[in-house]
Amino acid sequence: MSRRALITGINGMDGSHLADFLLEKDYVVYGMERRSSTKNRTNTAHLGDRITFVNGDLTDQNSLLRVLKESEPDEVYNLASQSFVGESWNTPEQTSNVTGLGVLRMLEAIRELGKEVKFYQASSSEMFGRMIENPANEKTPFYPRSPYGVSKLYGHWITKNYRESYDMFNVSGILFNHESERRGLEFVTRKITDGVARIHLGLADTLTLGNLDSKRDWGYAPDYVEAMWLMMQQDQPDDFVIATGEAHSIREFLSIAFSCVDIDSWNNYVKQDKRFMRPAEVDVLKGDFTKAKGALGWKPKTDFPSLVTKMLMADIDRLTKSGK
Repeated sequence: MSRRALITGINGMDGSHLADFLLEKDYVVYGMERRSSTKNRTNTAHLGDRITFVNGDLTDQNSLLRVLKESEPDEVYNLASQSFVGESWNTPEQTSNVTGLGVLRMLEAIRELGKEVKFYQASSSEMFGRMIENPANEKTPFYPRSPYGVSKLYGHWITKNYRESYDMFNVSGILFNHESERRGLEFVTRKITDGVARIHLGLADTLTLGNLDSKRDWGYAPDYVEAMWLMMQQDQPDDFVIATGEAHSIREFLSIAFSCVDIDSWNNYVKQDKRFMRPAEVDVLKGDFTKAKGALGWKPKTDFPSLVTKMLMADIDRLTKSGK
């Protein structure tokens, strides 16, 4: 009998890639989305009727309980959140409500359901923030530097607390930055590849960004969703850092992207604007995935230049077909 999975945030980058992965494993997949007048199913359009969409909201516990009863999952992957770090300063209360307390509501709904359900929480490298230790591992102290990071930290600790208090199979994946062709246009990586593609095609003259010197540990999202699944297949629940062990700057990202379209001197094409600077910047984030490599047998498959190239080529193809 096929296993059943519920994915919150199904229409996001990670949710859609995870759905692809689980369908290949012959899961019955349910995707939770908020009820709205217009559905943004761009990332899941290719799935057709292979998944079942259900309406639920992390700010409404009763809706979560209804979703659990409808989907009857063996595994719940909680990927939904207000996930744009920059926006979390503009909407700190909403970010905390969805990204932090939303985890508590889902855990309470699972506990009230009264059936054994495995739970995956999408924790974040933003919880490390100032980086007390570099690279960071599962024992590194947390020091979040944004409302988003603080909210994720609450979700992380309440997941661990419910695991220890109620003997629930709860795991947290502390994922460092990961990107793909399905990343939202508001995120800096996709903003770069979309902007460079537009410059290449003559649709734009410049690209405007914030801090170019911050460094991140960037991996490829399809590699990372495999790690999520592997965590859920262990005999005992635990938490894992998922990363590449390398840190690259925004400048490096730009250099690779522009070199793909034969532009070496890209400084004249890039402008900086203080509006895109964070009030409290995280200068560098880099992770140590030694534990995941040993316990899960996981390691990243896609290197940094390949990641940038995949994203850029996809944007050039998209813009070429749309003509705008």
